[in-house]
Amino acid sequence: MENKRGLFIVIEGVDGSGKSTQASLLADYLRGLGRRVHHTAEPTESGLGGMVRDGLGGEHPRTTEELAAMFLADRVAHNVSPKSGIKQYLESGTDVVCDRYYYSSLAYQGVDGALQWVADMNLNSPVIEKPDICVFIDLDPEKCLEHIRAGRSHFEIYEENSAIIAETRRRYGIVFEMLKGRDNIVTVDGARTPQEVSADVIAAVSKLLK
Repeated sequence: MENKRGLFIVIEGVDGSGKSTQASLLADYLRGLGRRVHHTAEPTESGLGGMVRDGLGGEHPRTTEELAAMFLADRVAHNVSPKSGIKQYLESGTDVVCDRYYYSSLAYQGVDGALQWVADMNLNSPVIEKPDICVFIDLDPEKCLEHIRAGRSHFEIYEENSAIIAETRRRYGIVFEMLKGRDNIVTVDGARTPQEVSADVIAAVSKLLK
């Protein structure tokens, strides 16, 4: 008997929104149901992903266009890797919970008129899987910055102040409006306890469980 395809779930949010915590809680919940789960994130832990992180951290400054292309290359490899690719996991019946995906590329690198270019690269790729659902954890930029400052001493290029975070949050709204009718996107209020936020994330995902 063939395996039923796994569920592909993406958790998104601006930096400091709590998305990584929610991705982890969701993966644990699905495992508790007896489902097989692969919890992953972008950028990946591959060599390509390391180059992206170096650019984000400012160690090796990159242009926005370079970062967009590097994210794309990392995402393609993330999908098609024969050992740990998203496609392989889904086809084996394993759910994939991914912390960030192409929505981040569109929101963070789709600036200065580049949104359509970044969108075309990602959305028209024949090997980049479309998620079954994207859950966006929405939180006030000032609160996000508080979380970032409490959790680390070094900021990435998109985390330096609340104005940058607020602008990214605004661009997420533009991206979601553009993808309305194409992607299944649910926004969850992140200004509550992790458990309360998780309950809403689980409620959204549970509608797709079979």
